[in-house]
Amino acid sequence: MKKLLCIALVVCFLLCGCTTAAPEVTEEPAVVEEATTIRVGGLTGPTSMGMVKLMSDSDAGNTENSYEFTLQSEATAFAPALTKGEIDIAAVPANLASVIYNNTQGGVKVLAVNTLGVLYIVERGDTVQSLEDLAGKTVYATGAGASPEYALRYLMSQKGLDVDADMNVQWCSDTTEALSYIAKDANAVAMLPQPFVTAAQAQVEGLRVALDLNAEWSALDNGSIMVTGVLVVRSEFAEQYPQQLETFMKEYEASVNFVTENNEEAAELIGGYEIVKTPIALKALPFCNITFLAGADMQTYLEAYLNVLLSYNPAAVGGALPQSDFYYGA
Repeated sequence: MKKLLCIALVVCFLLCGCTTAAPEVTEEPAVVEEATTIRVGGLTGPTSMGMVKLMSDSDAGNTENSYEFTLQSEATAFAPALTKGEIDIAAVPANLASVIYNNTQGGVKVLAVNTLGVLYIVERGDTVQSLEDLAGKTVYATGAGASPEYALRYLMSQKGLDVDADMNVQWCSDTTEALSYIAKDANAVAMLPQPFVTAAQAQVEGLRVALDLNAEWSALDNGSIMVTGVLVVRSEFAEQYPQQLETFMKEYEASVNFVTENNEEAAELIGGYEIVKTPIALKALPFCNITFLAGADMQTYLEAYLNVLLSYNPAAVGGALPQSDFYYGA
């Protein structure tokens, strides 16, 4: 018995000796970014109208991130500011985003589509029912050398018409100049963006919306939609502050949803920030096509839109389509 007991003890000892404790698993500490103030540029139009709740929440201290907002009337002001690192995120025309990307060898990424088509044909009479009706007419317009001109030329070409040969477009320096022509000419036809269309209707009696160019583009059924505005971020910023950028995306989307679902409250905020007067904002909001498209949907629609512009005028997108790294989160 003693012999058997000794053997058992030896076996037990050997078995215990062969058992190794499981190594302790140590979790990597979460990377915490150094907090930074995100400098955001918006345009005095639908893009800033969509972010106005974020602006308000930021001023009230109700955002996770810290923000500094700058409003400009001309998108071209943001191109050098992005290049120089003076702002981090900006709302710019879709084609300008592509131009900046190409000119800076990938210096910016697009975060989201924030505005679809905002261009409308207006007149004081009742002679325009289709794009073909613009043939032979003088049309006052803004946006020469930018998205509005490219959109008009493309749409007219799809109807077999040439802007230079078949109509007379008088390009105005700004919407105020265009309004002066409309007010003087009872037969005036103009191409204007919202919310200025609504503002013009308040000043010119009988001015009516004849055509919605967003709808005209969609009716072509060519796999693209009219994309007016996008948000871009400096690539360097996106790499350095990914967590705060993700928070911005959530806070910005929440702002867009608030604006589109609560027009009256949003209009009050828009007026308070002097983006557009409150009564005009309230009437214009349903026609400003403010949206939030990110990720794969953003890439699908924006790439198709840019491809249309490329086929029509390569210079409109900076000579080439952006590479896949242009589309953040897609």
